[in-house]
Amino acid sequence: MVKVKIVRPPSRPSQRSSPRPGPRAGRVRSALAAAVLVLAGTAGALSGPAAVAAPAAPAADPDRTFRITDPRITESSGLAASRAHPGVYWTHNDQDKPLIYGIDSRTGETVATITMRGVGEPRDMEAISVGADGDIYVGDIGDNLNGSWDHVWIYRFPEPKTLADATVDATQYTVKYADGPRDAEAMMVHPTTGRVYIASKNEDGGGLYEGPAELSAGGTNTFTRVGEVPWVTDGAFSPDGKELVLRSYFSARGYVWKNGRLGADHRVRAPIQGQAESVTYTLDGSALMFGTEGTRSQVERVDIEKGGGSSSGAGSAGNGASGDGAGGDGGNITIGAVVLVGAAVLFFGFRRRKQGG
Repeated sequence: MVKVKIVRPPSRPSQRSSPRPGPRAGRVRSALAAAVLVLAGTAGALSGPAAVAAPAAPAADPDRTFRITDPRITESSGLAASRAHPGVYWTHNDQDKPLIYGIDSRTGETVATITMRGVGEPRDMEAISVGADGDIYVGDIGDNLNGSWDHVWIYRFPEPKTLADATVDATQYTVKYADGPRDAEAMMVHPTTGRVYIASKNEDGGGLYEGPAELSAGGTNTFTRVGEVPWVTDGAFSPDGKELVLRSYFSARGYVWKNGRLGADHRVRAPIQGQAESVTYTLDGSALMFGTEGTRSQVERVDIEKGGGSSSGAGSAGNGASGDGAGGDGGNITIGAVVLVGAAVLFFGFRRRKQGG
């Protein structure tokens, strides 16, 4: 029997100027909802053999499991492999000043702190991606009230050529959805076309949204729904652009990417993490790196299997509108029950502390 332990990372005061319920409370409720989906059998990715993360490697070996050592990084919400600096990963907190951190996977130490100038104070940065043009894209796209913001933002700046603390001028893009506001945590830039995609987050499944061929800084960029996706906390395109991986709290799925649309989907091995927030491919495409929130959080490597991507089960045709990790063997009740109980204890414990405090 696989034992699962869910650890809620320590909270910190919000820096947003607009009042709204704390994101931690929303995410605890989200974790509980996702756990119910697992028990219901929709998280088929858990029914196969559990992913075994690679052990921490010597400092000289990049792109292996590593731990983020910077005490400033307490809520790592996005992860992207650097194109200019192999072995370095860009990340950020979800509620913070406009700061981006470059982490050396050899040591887990911060080797560059980038301050974005000209973008104001971010509301809820949730995703980061490096585009085909070598620019870094940051998605300030979170909305824990499921549609309270009538617009969100994407920030963009060239990836630094040298690794050092610096202030850069960033371009800010205003984004709206064709079918109205929504919450989202996943933003992906296609590595060959440069087109930006956003996956919305919802207990009943979200949508995949396609941005315009080129983003415009002078007006509103409308993103149009082009596919259905499960519960999503982050996503990433493979370096060759032929596959899209989307992860959730308890599982991950891969989709064949063809002509700008979702194709056949399959389960992807993913570690179970306390607050599963991010995913990216290694620069050479040989593995997926899965990140989580919390102080000294760990980024775990999962190698991609030859001939079958990173999957551990057969694919299915369609647009991938399955539940959170749905498909395959019908779910592992033992794991699902443990996850559900753990999430319930976390949720009701949080409520008792809130009511008593």
